[in-house]
Amino acid sequence: MSRYLLYFASLAGFLFALVMTASGHPHWWWLLIPAAGLSALGTWDLLQRKTTLRRNYPILAHFRYGLESVGPEIRQYFIERDTEEVPYSREQRALVYQRAKSVSDVVPFGTELDVYGDRYEWINHSIMPAPHVDTDYRMVIGPNCAQPYEASVLNISAMSFGALSPNAVRALNLGAKRGGFAHDTGEGSISRYHREYGGDLIWEIGSGYFGCRNDDGTFNAEHFASNASDPQVKMVELKLSQGAKPGHGGMLPAAKVTREISEARGVPMGQDCISPARHTVFHTPVELLQFVAKMRELSGGKPAGFKLALGHPWEWFGIAKAMHETGLLPDFIVVDGAEGGTGAAPSEFINHVGIPMHEGLQLVHNTLIGLGIRDQVRIGAAGRITSAFDVARTMALGADWCNAARGFMFSLGCIQAQSCHNDKCPTGITTQNPDRWRKLDVEDKAMRVQAFQSNTLKALHDLLCAAGLMHPQELGPEHILRRVSPTEIRSYSALFTRLRPGELLGETSLRHAVFAEYWHSARSDSFAPPPLVAAMRQSKSI
Repeated sequence: MSRYLLYFASLAGFLFALVMTASGHPHWWWLLIPAAGLSALGTWDLLQRKTTLRRNYPILAHFRYGLESVGPEIRQYFIERDTEEVPYSREQRALVYQRAKSVSDVVPFGTELDVYGDRYEWINHSIMPAPHVDTDYRMVIGPNCAQPYEASVLNISAMSFGALSPNAVRALNLGAKRGGFAHDTGEGSISRYHREYGGDLIWEIGSGYFGCRNDDGTFNAEHFASNASDPQVKMVELKLSQGAKPGHGGMLPAAKVTREISEARGVPMGQDCISPARHTVFHTPVELLQFVAKMRELSGGKPAGFKLALGHPWEWFGIAKAMHETGLLPDFIVVDGAEGGTGAAPSEFINHVGIPMHEGLQLVHNTLIGLGIRDQVRIGAAGRITSAFDVARTMALGADWCNAARGFMFSLGCIQAQSCHNDKCPTGITTQNPDRWRKLDVEDKAMRVQAFQSNTLKALHDLLCAAGLMHPQELGPEHILRRVSPTEIRSYSALFTRLRPGELLGETSLRHAVFAEYWHSARSDSFAPPPLVAAMRQSKSI
């Protein structure tokens, strides 16, 4: 009966205070009111039938619910280690905050990382460090386009207006403008807030064709050309999938379709805003490349490419074979890793769908090398990029540049409250509630966005000089090492099999297991699984 003690005590306190108050002792109101509230709550707990815990533990059950609701905050502030990644460690967040504020980011008394643990990674230094010259690392994307773009090696990854607040979009774009780097719009199209400060934009087109759609949701070439020809738009990107929920699609409920979102996306207010799981502008790998070429043409010759989180390898191989057979090459490909984040995604998708960035990037990089076209297609990569070492490691794996989303959110002041999906973001970054986002100071946060990018590139410069390198494009898998056991170390060049230039063009057997399994049976005219996979599926259904 001990579980009912608080309930019985509340009833007793209520009755006692009621009697005392009725007897001419009004000062007992201080007990009467809370005791009455607790008694009513406990009685309701006993009478309701939805929650057994509340019926068995009246009043007490609510203490559990209360503690459970603040559990993430208690763990984050008091229990987690500085190096515990859930999904970003306190050490990672602190580094971004320090660089965004341009304060000292030096670490005292040695590393907290376990240098003998089997996940420890590092870059070797040189006895002859390179001279310090320039930190504004850039590369040309689409050199054969009418309007090529000279991009930074660190840019803002795709985050849509709607997922981000107006002031968050403003601050990101103003920071990009001042720092001379690019801001990906996300599939929510170009909003008025993206245009306000004139920072360089990468316009991302998703399966909903927001900003370039007909009323029925199909692609509208005229609307696309109108938006893509804006001088602020530097590149156009077709999103095939994103790391957090590839192959899923999405829906913005009608209640959340504000006037500004309706204006940017070209969708009517009062209706659900649908992002289908698949595209309608192409059905085969060849048609995909033809559409990318059409995007380049309609934009007036700006670099055009696509973004994807890799899934079935034969589908990517089909796209690669279509490149080889047709000569239609995208100017760039962005590889999004399964570790990517988003405002909301089903648990199974965010935890168990898609290939992580390192493996996906290696597959794309290797394929282009094997076809002898790696020098004609630029590769971007995104997936938990917060530090200069993250950038260096990603470029050593084959990327030409990196995109960061949550890193730049931290620079805006994100505290990893993980309230992105419920419109209650405490920092005003991922909410459409004006009482919250209006308190985000655009000028101050734009300075932090710029400082985070600039200081990260300075750190990258120091890292490269220490390794004896002049530019991040000199990085290769041999520069990054990983401990695989307490007594074994492997470089990335030993851990990841690398194809020889043109290896996929011959008839010889392939050394890489995934290529050996799926390359020869992949088709440029279909995304369908190869015959062996299809036969296995058929045998299971019999």
